[in-house]
Amino acid sequence: MLSRSSSRGHAGWTLVITGLAVFMAALDNLVVITALPAIQSSLDTSLQDLEWTVNAYTLVFAVFLLAGAAAGDRFGRRRMFVVGLVLFTAASAACALSDTSQQLVVARAVQGFGAALVMPLTLTLLTVAVPPRRRGLALGIWGALSGLAVALGPLIGGAVVEKISWQWIFWVNVPIGVVVLVLSLWKLAESNRPESALDPVGTLLVCLGMFGVVLALVRTTDDGWTDGTVLGSLLGGLVLLGVFVGWELRTRHPMLPMRLFRNRSFSAINTAGLMMFAAMFGLVFLLTQFMQNIQGFSPLETGVRMLPWTAMPVVIAPLSGLLTSRVGNRLVVAAGLLFQTAGLGWLAAVVSVDTQYADMVPGLVLGGIGLGLFFAPAAEMAMGVVAPSDQGIASGANNTFRQLGGVLGVAVLTSVFTARGGYGSPQQFVDGLEPAVWLGTAISAFGCLAILAAPRRSRQSPTTEAAPASATKQAARGGDPLETSHH
Repeated sequence: MLSRSSSRGHAGWTLVITGLAVFMAALDNLVVITALPAIQSSLDTSLQDLEWTVNAYTLVFAVFLLAGAAAGDRFGRRRMFVVGLVLFTAASAACALSDTSQQLVVARAVQGFGAALVMPLTLTLLTVAVPPRRRGLALGIWGALSGLAVALGPLIGGAVVEKISWQWIFWVNVPIGVVVLVLSLWKLAESNRPESALDPVGTLLVCLGMFGVVLALVRTTDDGWTDGTVLGSLLGGLVLLGVFVGWELRTRHPMLPMRLFRNRSFSAINTAGLMMFAAMFGLVFLLTQFMQNIQGFSPLETGVRMLPWTAMPVVIAPLSGLLTSRVGNRLVVAAGLLFQTAGLGWLAAVVSVDTQYADMVPGLVLGGIGLGLFFAPAAEMAMGVVAPSDQGIASGANNTFRQLGGVLGVAVLTSVFTARGGYGSPQQFVDGLEPAVWLGTAISAFGCLAILAAPRRSRQSPTTEAAPASATKQAARGGDPLETSHH
């Protein structure tokens, strides 16, 4: 039987370590997006290469998240967390040393693989280490740190690019990674589920399927939607994703158990996460370029002007905890998506060549309130609607859908941007940006409808395995009978 001290002994340190790790990984995405114009100029890249600077990271990150969660369950969560930290930190240094866009894309892919091991395990390690009565508070802090990274990403990226160079947006990860690595080896307790197994076939199918879909979307930038290569890649990717679903239904050890999606709350929160991140990342990618290329702001000035959107979660995230205790996670997440939809709709209505920054502020503030209401309640809901034995895979699935949303958002909205406009002139840029923002608004609205389709009272799926009565009593005392843990 699991001892309480071995699984819960480092709750405070686990929160610190996982919080720093999620801050570092979340910060990396938005720091890079702010620096894209400088990278494009320095390495003389095309728009397609620029997209892959973002997508190489987020695509590899997304498709290996579930495998990362499964590897942690099988081989030890602390062990795989440490492996991921080493890869992420080393790849960050390789990004900084890149001389060509091809080298940068490869290093970003390795960085994404490291993050795929780290991110899902932050949530699982935290859930295992913190007693149930304090778990809501811990997840709220975890979500607030994600929001803080979103807030500081554009600002740090702009400041580093303007005052030093774009390479230093990657160098900054190295000391943080080393500190988190040392703390992990020192303070984290190990935990695993030795009966779990990996799913290499499922991992290969979903990787190839998503790569085909994203490659098709990115290639529309140069080749258009009617190109044979684009259509072939898109169709092949969709077929492989269909085969992946069929395989997951048949295999004994699926990387993404399809039974979880019989739970309407689980399906709804993952759909909402995908839509939220698709709208957010797709538009941050374009709006930071709009502020720099059309409005003439420097990278640092752009980061400061994005704060009404990106910094708002720092203010709102703590309030979301108070709201969830009154009305529940479902309505708070829906409110977050509604605020983001309103904010993006405002931006779509005011954007033009002559738009003043002051005209954009209300939309940025509304979008920021939406992010602040979304992060922590969404994470808590995703973990709370499944049985404890499924929390590792639920964490991986939730992060996967969010990151896939980011990949697809950048690809789809950029495709719309290039189909209707381009970089030839300020008016061309706005001609592409306006329909892209309206599409982002619609995507966010769909996410709001998706979460409202969840049951009013979220509960564990009846298809998840129930713990025996003795184990339930142990969990009530603060232990987790479904985990095997040791120092």
